[in-house]
Amino acid sequence: MSSISTVLESKGVKLENQRFTWKEMAGKPISKLDDDAFTRIRIILLNGIEMDALRLEHLIARFNGELRLPLAQIRRVEQHQATMINWLISADHSPLETTIAYEQVAIEVTAAVAQTEPDPYQAQTYRFGLLEDFDHLYRYSAMLDRLEGKDANNILQSYTDIIPGRLTTEHHRAPADDLRNSYKAGEAALITKIHAALITAAEYQTHDYYMNIGPTFADPVARQLYAEIASVEEQHVTQYGSLMDPGESYLEKWLIHEAMEVYTYYSCAEQETNSRIKAIWERFLDYELGHLDTVKGLFEHYERRDSAEVLGGALPELLEFKSQRDFVRKVLIDEVNLRSRGAEYVDRSQESNASLEYRRHICSEGVAAEAVSAGYRWHEGTELNGKTTETNVNTKGEPVYE
Repeated sequence: MSSISTVLESKGVKLENQRFTWKEMAGKPISKLDDDAFTRIRIILLNGIEMDALRLEHLIARFNGELRLPLAQIRRVEQHQATMINWLISADHSPLETTIAYEQVAIEVTAAVAQTEPDPYQAQTYRFGLLEDFDHLYRYSAMLDRLEGKDANNILQSYTDIIPGRLTTEHHRAPADDLRNSYKAGEAALITKIHAALITAAEYQTHDYYMNIGPTFADPVARQLYAEIASVEEQHVTQYGSLMDPGESYLEKWLIHEAMEVYTYYSCAEQETNSRIKAIWERFLDYELGHLDTVKGLFEHYERRDSAEVLGGALPELLEFKSQRDFVRKVLIDEVNLRSRGAEYVDRSQESNASLEYRRHICSEGVAAEAVSAGYRWHEGTELNGKTTETNVNTKGEPVYE
């Protein structure tokens, strides 16, 4: 393939030629165990950005009558793309296993973004958030072990560690401490704008999945755990969404989102190992280029501005899909004790009274994230294989599995 900068100049497939059938939308899913975990990561990520495209385009239509027809036309295609992508997840994934996969997406993708983000403050924000998703993975892994007797590493395939991060109990903050400083549209690099749209989309999808799946559990700790972490995911959507410049117009945000979709599909197509799935990414890359070309024309017509003002500038060649274990471990060592106070990052000793009081009250009747992992340590296999002896019982008499 050409460089991403060259790809952004392509016109892709014309909108009127982007068609689907029901049969191809509900096609053959991936194999839970035989396909590489990063194939599933790409599926979940791309579904998230398509769902966010639908969300953004619906919101624009509420405020702009002139754009309603092109929005509806592109939205129809994005709906069908999202369906075809999401239906690639196989039916043998339990809701908890899918949850494990969602958290792996959050960790590996956010870590990749953090390392190529040129704005130091925005990069810090991504590092801050990934340590929280890292701990969510640990809590859900414990729940998977306890409820289903399954090892989360069957989903993770050894790409991602299963150890505590910044404790989930300490993620609960007052709303004022979730807001971040936004980039300045006229000064920020294009990749900074793309990153903010990308990670916001991914976190929004995770929030919505937890809100939908959480009430379906009978286990009371599982129900509380999903409620707790869904709340943190809403905080993450607030955090990442506030990285974007609120002064950007609706069309400017739509243009950036389409560029982000092109960039992500390009990255996925370049690195996909399953040839059948790779063909889908290449097809949808051409579709997204058609969307981008359409939105460029709308932007230039209605705003009387050159779309290159928004889309100009160099981009990293790829969003890298690979294990970020070493980077995450370093961030964990260096930044686990960071907290946010307003838009700034501070030591845990300097947290705001508002967040401390919020946390005190909301956790006053128990914390599922602590209960589910009490005495749990990941090891190969499941806790059903662990042996409780005098040497692996903690001071509270709880079993610790080595």
